[in-house]
Amino acid sequence: MSQTKLFEPFKLGPIALPNRLVMAPLTRNRAVPPGMVPSPLAVDYYGQRASAGLVITEASQVSQQGQGYQDTPGIYSKEQVEGWRKVTDRVHEKGGRIFIQIWHVGRISHTTLQPGGGKPVAPSAIRAKGKTFVNGIFTEISEPRALELSEIPGIIDDFKRGTENALAAGFDGVEIHGANGYLLDQFAKDGTNKRTDAYGGPIENRAKLMLEVSRAVAAVAGPERTGIRISPVTPANDVSDSNPQPLFDHIVDGLNALKLTYIHVIEGATGGPRDNAPFDYASLRKRFGGAYVANNGYDFDLATKVLDAGAADLIAFGKPFISNPDLVERLRKGAPLNEWDKATFYGGGAKGYTDYPTLAAAQAAE
Repeated sequence: MSQTKLFEPFKLGPIALPNRLVMAPLTRNRAVPPGMVPSPLAVDYYGQRASAGLVITEASQVSQQGQGYQDTPGIYSKEQVEGWRKVTDRVHEKGGRIFIQIWHVGRISHTTLQPGGGKPVAPSAIRAKGKTFVNGIFTEISEPRALELSEIPGIIDDFKRGTENALAAGFDGVEIHGANGYLLDQFAKDGTNKRTDAYGGPIENRAKLMLEVSRAVAAVAGPERTGIRISPVTPANDVSDSNPQPLFDHIVDGLNALKLTYIHVIEGATGGPRDNAPFDYASLRKRFGGAYVANNGYDFDLATKVLDAGAADLIAFGKPFISNPDLVERLRKGAPLNEWDKATFYGGGAKGYTDYPTLAAAQAAE
């Protein structure tokens, strides 16, 4: 098993990764309200998974307005920074490396989560078909309002402040969430962006916010500690684009010019089929000088095949990391994986979060 490139070290900018497995960002809805501070359980959860080449945290909102689901952590208050500092300290104690994923959900929210019970914001006032999770139940996403042109610099500033806070919390870097139908993706794609100003219309205008946020984050963290997640053809959160290839070729050209350390690409439909729509991911890889992180439905065999072909540098695993804190060791040894319990993915306590056994613990119990 150890002949695969998966377990080879990799240099990600200034950071030496011991292997090429990335723990993907995974929303778990266990932050402590009302302050949306990472819980003490999160310290254990991330610490248990520190053997990943790189750990990327669950998405953390850069403002209250950026929250879309109950009990997701933030990175905009002093208390949140202190909570995250405990997480980074634990991961570093265990010899790990950890980036935080920062997001603004845009229209994928509910009035009960918004400041003053206001409408969620979006590029255009188009309501998303789908549900969000608030007050313990799944409920229809609220109707959004279109952001005023004058509000956009404030959004960029929120990402900038979130990055400053992330560094204060001890993170090794920052991943911008530009995927899965959240705010930056909503601006980029023409199914959700019907604006007629400088942020709407042609590709260059729709891509502008994603690139401006990337520039602002990289200016604070350093481009060598800044990555971004994109999902060119996912239908997640009711998002679509009529011609994604030129759009994302343009976006990646812009990200390459900023010299970001990686692009984290969801290939296909998020958590669904990898071939839901035609798209040339090799075009993105060719255009980008940094690392290419491949994501979506990867297992050991597919990861090995893609790395051997030189089609990616790093492979992100999601759900397998939920149920296998020692995923790296299990894959290396060809050991069986724990099954995950879907019922405990979102919300709750230690069950299905920090209580999955390691291989050593499972063998000791036999």
